Amino acid sequence: MENEIKQQEQIKLPQDFQALIAGFFPNTKYFDSRFDLLQVQIDESRRNQEQIKEQLRDFKGDTDKRFDKVDQRFQQVDHRFQQVDQRFQRLEDKIDTLIERIDVKIYRGLKENRNMTVRLFTFALSFSLVAVIGMFGKLLFSCKQT
Repeated sequence: MENEIKQQEQIKLPQDFQALIAGFFPNTKYFDSRFDLLQVQIDESRRNQEQIKEQLRDFKGDTDKRFDKVDQRFQQVDHRFQQVDQRFQRLEDKIDTLIERIDVKIYRGLKENRNMTVRLFTFALSFSLVAVIGMFGKLLFSCKQT
């Protein structure tokens, strides 16, 4: 009977040992549940990545549309600046023609003034010459009478 007890104890020891080991190391159900949880988390992150990618594509499309609108606005502004530049060019041309006409009129006026000045100077010299001749004549005539 002692033999049987020893055998039973030997049988119990491995069972106790297995229970002890099973307490330290989780069984396959634990690992299966953990792997399932990890798989669910991985699937969820993949779905989130896809959603983020879609949102980025939508954002990129919206941004491209906005930049296209801004480009159109800049083209309109450039066109308006070109129109303003053309207006200024026409105004500058008009001012240049007016200045040329004024210069021509001033030149004509200066030429007429020079001619008038020469005439008046000639008249003044002639008058002075007549006056000098008259004075000489008077001097000569008064010298003869005395």
